[in-house]
Amino acid sequence: MDGIVLLKEDHKTVEKLFKQFEKAGGDAYAEKRKIADQVIEELTTHTWIEEKIFYSAAREAAPDTKDHVLESVEEHHVVLWMLSELKDLAPADERFDAKMTVLMENVRHHVEEEEKEWFPIVRKAMGRNRLTELGEQMEAAKKKAPGDPLAVPSADQ
Repeated sequence: MDGIVLLKEDHKTVEKLFKQFEKAGGDAYAEKRKIADQVIEELTTHTWIEEKIFYSAAREAAPDTKDHVLESVEEHHVVLWMLSELKDLAPADERFDAKMTVLMENVRHHVEEEEKEWFPIVRKAMGRNRLTELGEQMEAAKKKAPGDPLAVPSADQ
């Protein structure tokens, strides 16, 4: 699987979780906690592999996308802090649903920019072999990703 396909699969996984959260009833606290925990795990792993492997390779292959990479890292920063707050917030807390909604809006915006504006440029600049190599590296790196969102590099910037 090439690196961009892997990242898009991650995006689909997270979007499915978002839809499940949106369908959960207002008082479905246990279900919302379970979904939020899965979102935290998926997005922490995803941001980790993007930052540790994909972004630097993409920036090297397509230097003109430097501004996109920098913006993406800043978007990650916001998302990771929100994830860390959600991790410790009770689903019955009145801020839980609002925080999750803002998280979903941020992630959906980030995904749309990556998939529509940036990934096509990177795909063209890298080519199939390099993307396949990156996909393998990212798949292996998923096993090493931290469980704590604040352990991802951009959370600290």
